[in-house]
Amino acid sequence: MATGSIYRGRVISLAVEDVTLPNGHRFELEVVDHPGGAAVVAINDREQVCLVRQYRHVAGDWLWELPAGKLAGGTPLDNARRELVEEAGVAAARWASLGRYFSSPGVFREVVHLFEARDLSLVGAAPEIDEVLTVHWIALAEACRMAVDGEIIDGKTVVGLWRAAAGGARPLT
Repeated sequence: MATGSIYRGRVISLAVEDVTLPNGHRFELEVVDHPGGAAVVAINDREQVCLVRQYRHVAGDWLWELPAGKLAGGTPLDNARRELVEEAGVAAARWASLGRYFSSPGVFREVVHLFEARDLSLVGAAPEIDEVLTVHWIALAEACRMAVDGEIIDGKTVVGLWRAAAGGARPLT
């Protein structure tokens, strides 16, 4: 079986790996490496969550999403702080972890780190040139309803909203 790199791009790389499973079965697996990401459930003092309505070419549509981005140096929390400022123009004084999740573990190595941010203040947004988005503040309960009804279809956003609503935040020490 062949193993090796097939493609290396700006963000992802694709390789074929010779894999032996715990049951002894061997096969070639195509694996996409991605640096991972960080996403933020920012909740204001009115229990409204920050969602961005962002155009996504791959989806061919505008999606409701949490402020988020790929890991680009520093810790996942550093990246979450940066993305919240860039996309939403908001800084937070209090941060908690909502854990992590694999976006598609059958193929992708991407891990998304989820955070809850509170005690918010406006600082001015600075989205990147390739980000086409608008910022919205929606009641957390309404955002969860939107996820249940299929209006929110972005995985990190659904997971983050539900973990925050269920009280899953763990204070960072």
